[in-house]
Amino acid sequence: MKEHIIDRIQPGSIAEELEVEPGDILLAVNDHEIEDVFDYHYYTNEEYLTVLIRKKDGEEWELEIEKEYEEDLGIEFENGLMDDYKSCHNKCIFCFIDQMPEGMRDTLYFKDDDSRLSFLQGNYVTLTNMKEHDLERILEYKLGPINISVQTTNPKLRCQMLNNRFAGEALEKIDKLYEAGIPMNGQIVLCKGVNDGKELERSIQDLMRYMPVMESVSVVPVGLSRYREGLYPLEPFTQEDAREVLALIHRYQKICLKKEEMHFIHASDEWYLLAGWELPPEENYDGYLQLENGVGMLRLLKTEFGEALEEAARIEKGRKEAEISDSEKMTEDLKAGKVSEIGKSKITLATGVLAAPVLEELIGDFQKIFPNTNVQVIPIINDFFGPQITVSGLLTGQDIIAQLKDRELGEKLLLPCNLLRSGEEVLLDDITVSQVENALQVKIDIVKSSGQDLVSCLLTDF
Repeated sequence: MKEHIIDRIQPGSIAEELEVEPGDILLAVNDHEIEDVFDYHYYTNEEYLTVLIRKKDGEEWELEIEKEYEEDLGIEFENGLMDDYKSCHNKCIFCFIDQMPEGMRDTLYFKDDDSRLSFLQGNYVTLTNMKEHDLERILEYKLGPINISVQTTNPKLRCQMLNNRFAGEALEKIDKLYEAGIPMNGQIVLCKGVNDGKELERSIQDLMRYMPVMESVSVVPVGLSRYREGLYPLEPFTQEDAREVLALIHRYQKICLKKEEMHFIHASDEWYLLAGWELPPEENYDGYLQLENGVGMLRLLKTEFGEALEEAARIEKGRKEAEISDSEKMTEDLKAGKVSEIGKSKITLATGVLAAPVLEELIGDFQKIFPNTNVQVIPIINDFFGPQITVSGLLTGQDIIAQLKDRELGEKLLLPCNLLRSGEEVLLDDITVSQVENALQVKIDIVKSSGQDLVSCLLTDF
């Protein structure tokens, strides 16, 4: 029987009332062995249940519980998944983990391919690691959406791209998910000369058959670091390539929109910036289904920033009007130029090369309303992984320090939150935010991924 060590009991919960304690072990719910977190939630959703607990002294308690349907017991476990994470056994030609240098923390080298993380955290799975038992549980529990790394619907080519002879037949699981009505999202990591062009068109056509159960498919360019010695030779996309990719995607968006009233196939933001094209309007993103893949992230940022800036401008206008009307003399002094600017400040915003032009545009709008705040946007070149990596989420502390140490940064430095390990203040190279602050001698504010938070950080007192 599988045992699950209890890590924490929520105050005021059912578990606390029943004197369940950290260190106790969950053995079963309703006489069912608990394989993982899905079993746990499935069986504890009942109004009447029995829970078998082994206390720290070895005594076993069978607790009879009556509660509201779906009411949580208040138990947290050492392992949030309540099981070992399933790793990926493919050797994909585009895998970024294979392109990382030695000497980084161990967790960065772990390749997950766990369908449960697809549901819980939005991770993408190749389906090659999904056993029949895993598929049956997804169908039984109606878990969704399931995010699938498709790459290509050509079975032979998929075997080559994933370096797995079963990768082609693994696509058949999509049919079973579709027939069961399990919501899905797809991803295609596009590699120049491999799965682009006619192969991309074939993949789009094949995946369109799964609409609307498959809700979206993103197309993202392969990320190429400078650590590719001995790996499959891949080339970066050019501006002309990007325009061809976008033209194909836009053509099929029109077809999908007519067929199912959804755009379905989406290009990540990198394609538009590389092509030198405007980002699509908000309605083209079908509710931003693939933000984590960089699909519509910049459009959403611009929309949220614009709305937040408009509200801040309204408040600022009211404040100024109140100040001026408060004193006729103040008005005269302002007209005469006798009153100097107050609250003048300088802020630095550091980001990846990719997003820098968009942020510069937003900051330009901001400074039209708040001219006393001087904001400079500094794109950080990714020397650690190589200049072809342009997203902010893969920047390191050492690159930020090296490129900002001799700059006049002003009162504070703004950094995007996707630089950090989830829930911690640590960057990819294990340098902490405090270490960056000490090295640069500047206060750092971490900006969340919303436009509202960016405006708030720009206006927050120092």
